[in-house]
Amino acid sequence: MQKVDKIWMNGKYVAWDEAKIHVLTHALHYGTGVFEGIRCYNTVKGPAVFRLKEHVQRMYNSAKVYMMKIPYSQEEVRNAVKQTIRENKLKECYIRPIAYYGYSEMGLNPSKNPIDVAIAVWPWGTYLGEEGLKKGIRCKISSWCRVDVRILPPQAKATANYANSVLAKLEAINCGFEEAIVTNLDGMIAEGPGENIFIVKDGQVITPPGSAGILFGITRDSIIKVARDMGIEVVEREISREDLFIADEAFFTGTAAEVTPIREVDHRVIGNGTRGPITEKLQSKFFDIVKGKDEKYFGWLDFVK
Repeated sequence: MQKVDKIWMNGKYVAWDEAKIHVLTHALHYGTGVFEGIRCYNTVKGPAVFRLKEHVQRMYNSAKVYMMKIPYSQEEVRNAVKQTIRENKLKECYIRPIAYYGYSEMGLNPSKNPIDVAIAVWPWGTYLGEEGLKKGIRCKISSWCRVDVRILPPQAKATANYANSVLAKLEAINCGFEEAIVTNLDGMIAEGPGENIFIVKDGQVITPPGSAGILFGITRDSIIKVARDMGIEVVEREISREDLFIADEAFFTGTAAEVTPIREVDHRVIGNGTRGPITEKLQSKFFDIVKGKDEKYFGWLDFVK
């Protein structure tokens, strides 16, 4: 990870190496935090954060599920995100805002603990590799299932949920794959450890619905809207692993992953074993949008300066 100068913590800027918390912080022990992953891109009109408003809204929705009252307005957090980018003189970066139950009392009841908020930014390239963007990646369907609505709220982007993702990721890597795909408790495809998933079959783009236990990704929503604007049919329905194996194309979406093709799943080649034509078309349009090359979608860009 490449260090920058400052991190925003509870309304103040602190040096990167001084952004510390107490070892008895509640969230460290019990996973009681909510966060977002956001990107700033250097567009033709200067640095711009992609769909900042929607990301911050989702963080507040997650906080509500965990009965966390964030002590800043959404507007204050959005302004702090942009100011933190300016403070660190970055043109492109990954952005990690997090709100969490802090240090005060230990035990399962966090209600007497303060809600701390921090925003970190740093340069971060393509999560699954530049080569993966062009040629696709190899995936394994994990033995670990996606958290279920009866166990933990999948729609809350909570730190606790990502213990599940870590296990799936480690399993995939240790088995020689680049990423995992998790199913829900009914055995249907849900998502990646940190990405939403799409398949393409007979020209139709298909992605699991909310009832599959997915997180409603901001990039997922963007790709659905862009595909429909381009005249591509998009269907939200359950996907079996067999549907995935015999798909013409498959790809991940996410803030970190952006639009990454999947070329192989469990040693089965997907389509022609490379980035498919519809995936490439959507990927190209996505990068045009985030780089500010398509004025139709300027409403998704929050310019830093």
